[in-house]
Amino acid sequence: MGAPSQQWEDRIGRRLKLRDLHILASVVRWGSMAKAASHLAMSQPAVSESIGNLEGLLRVRLLDRSSRGVEPTLYAKALLRRADIVFDELRQAVGELEHLADRTVGEVRVACGDTMAAGLLPEVIDRFTRRHPGIVVRVVQANADTLDFRELRERQVDLALARISTSVTDGDLDIEVLLEDRHRIVAGMHSPWVRRRKMALSELVDEPWVFAANHFIRELIADAFASQGLPMPQERVSANSILLRNQLLATGRFLTVLPDSVLHFNARHWGLKALPIELGVKLRPAAIVTLKGRTLSAVAGFFIEHVRAVAQTWGPPARGQQGDGRRRMTSGP
Repeated sequence: MGAPSQQWEDRIGRRLKLRDLHILASVVRWGSMAKAASHLAMSQPAVSESIGNLEGLLRVRLLDRSSRGVEPTLYAKALLRRADIVFDELRQAVGELEHLADRTVGEVRVACGDTMAAGLLPEVIDRFTRRHPGIVVRVVQANADTLDFRELRERQVDLALARISTSVTDGDLDIEVLLEDRHRIVAGMHSPWVRRRKMALSELVDEPWVFAANHFIRELIADAFASQGLPMPQERVSANSILLRNQLLATGRFLTVLPDSVLHFNARHWGLKALPIELGVKLRPAAIVTLKGRTLSAVAGFFIEHVRAVAQTWGPPARGQQGDGRRRMTSGP
């Protein structure tokens, strides 16, 4: 047996405990051994002993202690990055075992921004839960403005649904484009604009607008008006909430810009209509985003199948899609 294998057996294989890694992660999360002990229902000496055992086993200092609490050393950060993967894989394995034992239970965790939550996702969840009533869907509100996929990278969720830029090339992400999501200028059915068959963008500059508090959408609107030599309309309301924007549109006083995916699933309920104006801006397709190389549970796989099915029933496919309608944007080997 070679030296590396022997070292694994002597230092890691027989002595490293997952519980000690969990305790270390808790101490780092709470910034204090006392707080971690409270949340773990342990005594502080037991937590300290666990950390000491890890430091002795690995022969490095894991925590820097001060009067303000504790902070992870670079060794602890490196260890916990990989421990997160270990715990995530174990969680997926346990979920897989539960699903194999009882195919009616489990959970899937999804991150998405407000527009996806108001458009595609509710229809997906409705179909999915009808077919799999024992499976829980946990939705995490993601920051659509930054598109950093933090929840996905930290393995808090199984997948993300997002409207993305075609320039996204993050090497650790697998991006499956579902459909083009064209933007429309939208008004409520009580608006005088919905009775007009023809209109010019210049006529809408002085109307009361509701803008999303999102720099991507602001840039999109600014580009549309600038392309016709027009100034950006003055906003009356700024809000990311689709619910709030829909309610304001229903009054008939306001205009906004919404993607087709939101308009499709909200038009009848809220009395919304797209105005006959082509914005002529670059599209941001809707996509499923997962971590490259990460093994997803069977439940997450079922959910993704429902996402694809719903997208194919109404949305225009993304350019270049063939076969089953999927197109992937990936980078790196």
